Amino acid sequence: MGGVSDPALRQLVIDWLDDNYHFGEAEAVIGDDDRSFLRNGVLDSLGFVKLILFLETRLGLSLERKHLTPDNFDSLRKIVTHVSALPGYRGVPA
Repeated sequence: MGGVSDPALRQLVIDWLDDNYHFGEAEAVIGDDDRSFLRNGVLDSLGFVKLILFLETRLGLSLERKHLTPDNFDSLRKIVTHVSALPGYRGVPA
């Protein structure tokens, strides 16, 4: 598959995973941007909650709970695609 739609947002998620769960190994653990985070142990349910809170705070967004589904958040590509398409998303702040 091709690259994700927002490389800066992709890197933000990877950096957060490195800092909080995989200690510099997030890209190796993820392996492929389409790989399921839940099925492959990238994040557990508590980790998803922490990631969502981080994204909301860092990006100044409010993520609607009804959209917090595996269809939108179970892989790196799904997260980047969903978040970057939100009306309030203005890119990753410097």
